[in-house]
Amino acid sequence: MQQTRAVEFGTGLFVFMGVVALFFLTTRVTSFDSYSGDEGYTLTARFDHVGTLKLRAPISVAGVTVGRVTDIQFDDDRLEAVVTMRIASEYDQLPNDSDASILTAGILGGQYIGLGPGGSPDFFEDGDEIEFTQSALVLEQLISTYLFSQAEKSEKE
Repeated sequence: MQQTRAVEFGTGLFVFMGVVALFFLTTRVTSFDSYSGDEGYTLTARFDHVGTLKLRAPISVAGVTVGRVTDIQFDDDRLEAVVTMRIASEYDQLPNDSDASILTAGILGGQYIGLGPGGSPDFFEDGDEIEFTQSALVLEQLISTYLFSQAEKSEKE
């Protein structure tokens, strides 16, 4: 009887520690750190594919979070995703020829938008659109492209 109680306690402790670990991982992956304010200016960007980009995903320049994604919509006319982002007001000197790429944070990390600064002397203003974008890489498309190229290569031999 005493041994059964010890096994039940050990199992309960193991499950509890698992829940705590999952909570910790969830908070690390979603990264609610750094910028979270409503002040700043709004930029939009168009992408062919946004992957699993989510609302509140970070916007970063050189690894520093400068803003958050505030909206993701689908443009019926151009058949593209339109991402709206809010950049903190202290980062008001981003060149207006900067590019936006959808990147992945590590192996388990979520997707975020990385801004690559351009060289223009003019800066983005509220409501501007980022012209140069790179969509998210879709792993399934990369694998299928590789497999089809290997199949064609083996047929020629």
